[in-house]
Amino acid sequence: MARITLDHIRHSYMPNPQGPEDYALKHLDLEWQDGGAYALLGPSGCGKSTLLNIISGLVAPSEGRILFDDADVTHLPPDQRNIAQVFQFPVIYDTMSVYDNLAFPLRNRGVDAGHVDARVREIAEMLEMSDMLGARASGLPSDSKQKLSMGRGLVRDDVNVIMFDEPLTVIDPHLKWKLRSKLKELHYRVRATMIYVTHDQTEALTFADQVVVMQEGEVVQIGTPIELFEAPAHTFVGHFIGSPGMNVLPCEVRDGGAFFNGVRVDAKGAAHAPSGADRLEIGVRPEFISFAEAGVPVEVTRVVDAGRYRVAEARAGDARINVLAREGQAIPEGVAHLAFDPEKTGVYADGWLVREG
Repeated sequence: MARITLDHIRHSYMPNPQGPEDYALKHLDLEWQDGGAYALLGPSGCGKSTLLNIISGLVAPSEGRILFDDADVTHLPPDQRNIAQVFQFPVIYDTMSVYDNLAFPLRNRGVDAGHVDARVREIAEMLEMSDMLGARASGLPSDSKQKLSMGRGLVRDDVNVIMFDEPLTVIDPHLKWKLRSKLKELHYRVRATMIYVTHDQTEALTFADQVVVMQEGEVVQIGTPIELFEAPAHTFVGHFIGSPGMNVLPCEVRDGGAFFNGVRVDAKGAAHAPSGADRLEIGVRPEFISFAEAGVPVEVTRVVDAGRYRVAEARAGDARINVLAREGQAIPEGVAHLAFDPEKTGVYADGWLVREG
């Protein structure tokens, strides 16, 4: 296992990049601690796979260095980086048994038979596949094949990092929860450095201790799932994480306060908003808005039942606002007023959260 450092990484697939728009990765400085569980989260085309390929050695960065602990591995090929990867589609040998599939990475490195057997049985027990060791891999259901593929990545105890590239994409939805839980459990047990690449916020937030949110080749925020939810550093993070996402509403800032639709709204950062910003907005999640006797006047236009909660859609001028109401909470019809939680409402300047102090 290793601490992974990305030092001033930039990458372009063009031979002579001229500006930021020519770079798939614009500038990255990251450090992942030994034994941590991390996720790279973002939409398709944001640079996740490019970054994963740079870490694995399949792609050499245009600029910068990759360090495993303090060793520079920037120009080492994949087979010299001591990594394991699990892909979208299970990488297994159908004609081999489950036991032989798990044993193969160890046998291929000349590990003695006694250690191979002990390690295979240990990983099989973790995966709840001990009773399948003699079965041929071709006959396994899809979720068991992907568990076996995960096991092949976990069986070596000498790897620097295990990387998962959207490993649950082809798994049936009702089985994803089981595999996500199993992977989290496996991380706690083996304590290997793991990097999980996904565009699915649920997968990222349930697996990782730290989530790296990417957009257009840049990291917009690194944080715990709670930090990303309660204090999005950028409006993109607020939109991308949460269902429904954060409400982003145009505002004016004057007299030390934020005003939306002419109504003053208590929001953190209002007193520190930069005067030269092109765009000022209020960001507040639907969970932190409530119906009140006074506040922002709106018209409730629709209510969507989502089981344990309902989402009320309201309009204030040209702006649409989502409000999450827990089970049993009343939702008024027609004209109503909204109150925003001042501790959970922030001001954003040109997309970025305005920090206080």
